[in-house]
Amino acid sequence: MNEKFFSLPKEKQQAILDAGYRVFSQNSYKKSPMSEIASAAGISKSLLFHYFHNKQELYLFLWENCAQLTIRYLTEYQCYEQTDLFEMLYRGLKAKIRIIHEYPNIGAFVIKAYYEKDPEVGPAIQTIYKKYVNSKSKNSLMRVDPKQFRDGIDLEMMYRDMYYASEGYLLEETRKGPVDADKMEKDFMEMIAFWKEIYLKKEE
Repeated sequence: MNEKFFSLPKEKQQAILDAGYRVFSQNSYKKSPMSEIASAAGISKSLLFHYFHNKQELYLFLWENCAQLTIRYLTEYQCYEQTDLFEMLYRGLKAKIRIIHEYPNIGAFVIKAYYEKDPEVGPAIQTIYKKYVNSKSKNSLMRVDPKQFRDGIDLEMMYRDMYYASEGYLLEETRKGPVDADKMEKDFMEMIAFWKEIYLKKEE
């Protein structure tokens, strides 16, 4: 990616990332002006174009940065090493809450970008998403011990149920405005407790 951007001090990089996540999370890709992002970052529009050649490059960079941040923190929290699904979910939640605290608008951006239909970025978003999901998530799920679940549980359906419930929650919350990290943590802890109750094998 653009070496000129990475040559900036970390605080200036952060300001540009924060501005991009905020503006793109509030509008569609097409209706998000670079001038507004530059203004929010405290730099000129021409300087923003010095770091990113066009809006498409910035948008996809922000999306790729989301994926890399997520993997870095999930790795730090040892999510991929767990054989207990719910311990994995708990650690993953802690990692993602930390990201949201650092980038308050990143959650809304992720949802917005995932459903973005603009042909300039939509297909690339899905390609990048599949690359990261396939490289990490599926491998980590293979480590989960199936013996911990109730007899007769369809694991694939269980994973799908959890995924859609999580996705629906995030979609609903981001529609209300910036994600409240503390509320999100509390709500997901309740969801994890509920899933443990219905899916885990009872101890005798």
